[in-house]
Amino acid sequence: MAESTDATVEEKDAELSENVAVTTDGFGESAASDEVVLDVVNLQTHFTTRWGVVKAVDGVTYHVKRGETLGIVGESGSGKSVTALSLMRLVPTPPGKIVDGEVVLGGRNLLELSESQMTSVRGGEISIILQDPMQALNPVFSIANQVGEAIKIHQKLKGTALWDKVVDSLRKVRIPAPETRAKDYPHQLSGGMRQRVVGAIGISSAPAVIIADEPTTSLDVTIQAAYLRLLRQIQQEEGVGIIFITHDFGIVAKMCDRVAVMYAGRIVEVADVRTIFNTPLHEYTKALISSVPKLEEKSGRLPQIEGQPPLLYNLPPGDAFAPRSTLEFTPEDVARRPPLVEVEKDHWVQLSRSSVSDYDKYAHLMPAEDDE
Repeated sequence: MAESTDATVEEKDAELSENVAVTTDGFGESAASDEVVLDVVNLQTHFTTRWGVVKAVDGVTYHVKRGETLGIVGESGSGKSVTALSLMRLVPTPPGKIVDGEVVLGGRNLLELSESQMTSVRGGEISIILQDPMQALNPVFSIANQVGEAIKIHQKLKGTALWDKVVDSLRKVRIPAPETRAKDYPHQLSGGMRQRVVGAIGISSAPAVIIADEPTTSLDVTIQAAYLRLLRQIQQEEGVGIIFITHDFGIVAKMCDRVAVMYAGRIVEVADVRTIFNTPLHEYTKALISSVPKLEEKSGRLPQIEGQPPLLYNLPPGDAFAPRSTLEFTPEDVARRPPLVEVEKDHWVQLSRSSVSDYDKYAHLMPAEDDE
């Protein structure tokens, strides 16, 4: 039963894709505008453990524009998901705590809001799509109940109006026979259908920003492509900004407008997607890209980044990437924590002689330590 349903969804997506302004190398044209809808400044989230204070998010700064997709990439443990939870104020406390920073959405700093005020923001102005729909969905409640929960909270709908809105949300994510599927339970749906339901919950109250935390991890390749095309279509229709967290550089190349690379809880490079792929500056970014196999080239063993990411409760002073760097540098070169510097228009990099081979070219842009 599930297989035939998924086939129907794929057929619908194939029809839908004919109406999407598809580019030659992506899932549709960018809908990005110049309006900034989310501004994150110096976000810091720490966890207190018996080994010490884990700096999971250590001074993260970026912004998201309306209709833009910002990709967040990095190794496991680099702080991507904790950053997403911090934006939603969902960090488990204790042991976690947001110790500093600003998250400005709609002119308000979310970190200064009360919990009751945040309840009206979550799902209404900013929402999250988690990577495992079976963990995100409650097995004892129907699809209608779970999609309708956020609608009841944010739009105050009841009865027939609520039901119609639930069905409409399911229809937006191209679930066939939404009136019937709304009465089903998560275990009655296939993996691809469950992921669409999570997406329906995310868009049900028309948020300004959606955080997609590896939403295609549990999907096979064909369903993955259809789901990404669907996200792009919804973005074009609604103008929503998307923060797309992933390990897959193939998805980044096709889906994202800009990319932020994270390492050890910090942003080490931010630029538009073409710049990141064509002229990356940080050695970590270069290593991540070179570790992706290229179908057009014959290659032996793929390059790998020597060493392991640092322990976040025992970060090295200064440049956290220095112990894994293959560049030549002195201890004095890495004693200072590298600042994030705009080396070209909209191209920011954590500038250090241990992490950027062209350091001398951009050294004059380094701010004085007193200015940081």
